[in-house]
Amino acid sequence: MIDVYAAAGTFQDKHALAQELAETIMRWERVPAIPFFSDNTAAFVHDLASDALSTASGSSNYVRVQVTTNAGALEREQQLGVVKDITALVTKAADDPTLEVRTWVTLMEAVPGGWGIGGHAYTNEEIVQHVRKLLGKA
Repeated sequence: MIDVYAAAGTFQDKHALAQELAETIMRWERVPAIPFFSDNTAAFVHDLASDALSTASGSSNYVRVQVTTNAGALEREQQLGVVKDITALVTKAADDPTLEVRTWVTLMEAVPGGWGIGGHAYTNEEIVQHVRKLLGKA
C-alpha cells in the first residue's frame, strides 16, 4: 500500500499518479501481474490543506509518501529503486522539478500476519503458498 500526502492542488491527475505508483511497487517487488497482486496493490493520494503540514522552518510544500510492504519484500537494491522511482513519479505528476528534494519516501514493513487481504491476515509464507496455488505451482 502507498499513501501520498501533499498540499491540495499539488497533483492534477491523482488517479494516474496512484496507478503509476502501484505499478511501480509491483515491478520492484517482482511479483507476477495476477489479480491477487494487481487488485490488492494500491496507492492513495491524500490532499491536505496547506496549513495542515509544516517543516520546522515553516515550509508546507513537501510531499510524504509512505510505502508499506510485507516484511522482507524489498532487498537494498529494491529499496533504492523504489525511492528513486517514486520520487521521480511524484515530481513528474506535480510538474515541479524542484519537488525532487522536497519529497520524503518512507518504507515500512507489515509484521508477519499483519497484511490483511479478503479478511485474512497473511504471513509471507501464506502469501507465497497462495500465489503458487493461483499459478498452478502448488
